[in-house]
Amino acid sequence: MANAFGIATTPAPATLAFGPTPAAMTRAAGAMTNAKARAAAQDFEAMFLNTMFSQMMTKTDGEGPFGGSQATGVWRSFLTQEYAKSFAQAGGIGIAKDVYSSLLAHQEANAK
Repeated sequence: MANAFGIATTPAPATLAFGPTPAAMTRAAGAMTNAKARAAAQDFEAMFLNTMFSQMMTKTDGEGPFGGSQATGVWRSFLTQEYAKSFAQAGGIGIAKDVYSSLLAHQEANAK
């Protein structure tokens, strides 16, 4: 680039940047909010799946020496909770995607 006298010049930076710019901070905050919304949506789906799995296993007593005991119920609740978490992390049944979209829409509506 040349000035009016034909001397080549390079544009000087307007300001020196120390740390992230406000735009970068806004993008980072949005990404963090999106990550939190995604995690909340996935947790919601896991909770729903846990309730569904718990209902599916209510009438199964189990067999063997520990069948039907109090410990079986506790173990089964932990099992259904872990099943629900792993199903939700693997994509689940699609509830998390809809909840995530709703959370983002709600955040955008509140930001205006």
